[in-house]
Amino acid sequence: MEKALYTAAATAQGGRQGTVTSSDGTLNLDLSMPKALGGSGKEGATNPEQLFAAGYSACFDSALQLVASQAKKKITSAITANVSIGKEGEGFGLAVELAVEVEGVSQEEAEELVEKAHQVCPYSRATRNNIEVKLTTTAK
Repeated sequence: MEKALYTAAATAQGGRQGTVTSSDGTLNLDLSMPKALGGSGKEGATNPEQLFAAGYSACFDSALQLVASQAKKKITSAITANVSIGKEGEGFGLAVELAVEVEGVSQEEAEELVEKAHQVCPYSRATRNNIEVKLTTTAK
């Protein structure tokens, strides 16, 4: 990175059964391990995979809007990030599916914009060659 433009900070305590708080206090969340992983799935609590899905989907939507604007295309979009966790060798691994809905362009144009967004999105760049990321594009 040439120069950091913004740095976010969050502190987790208690792992998957604890809390996570952002440095500015905007986030102050209880964490709970999902039942599928042997946890309680406590109502009203979140988990790291949900937080990652939220960040990735928001970031990808911004990247998509940027590349559409550069291509002089007016679109509306919605991104659903499905983040999975599972066994990988001796540890655990993640996989992501980005379900991208694009309105205002053809299926072919939507796929081109999504692929371009995947090249510029910081989350996509960070995960490239590290975890499986599947893109599913639907033009409306």
